[in-house]
Amino acid sequence: MQKKDNPQTRKTCLSPEQYRILREKGTEVPFTGKYVYNKKTGIYTCAACGSILFTSDTKFDSGTGWPSFSDIAKKGNIILHKDISLGMERTEVVCKKCGGHLGHVFSDGPTPTGLRYCINSAALNFKEKKKKISL
Repeated sequence: MQKKDNPQTRKTCLSPEQYRILREKGTEVPFTGKYVYNKKTGIYTCAACGSILFTSDTKFDSGTGWPSFSDIAKKGNIILHKDISLGMERTEVVCKKCGGHLGHVFSDGPTPTGLRYCINSAALNFKEKKKKISL
């Protein structure tokens, strides 16, 4: 059975930087991503398919230069793979829906999870939560 063509996997639907990171397992230069210093309230979705990945509630400043999260938003939306590509063992974080490379997870994060999901800004879109106006 042949895979159905998914327009979000084609180069034309992603910027060159997004394609390099999401489809070719690249990474961005530390401290250059658009969400490193984002402190707004909202959700982070996959830049390729829109799957909900992280929330601002679990985002923290790890000092590493990439957006860092202590937990994922929906347990079934990411998968983890062993990555030995740089001669060391790491755990790659991948979007379950589209297979996009997001970054890596490390066991040096804050409590209660002890995890640090180190994610490329280019792999994410951010949807700010609208403030409710009380009358």
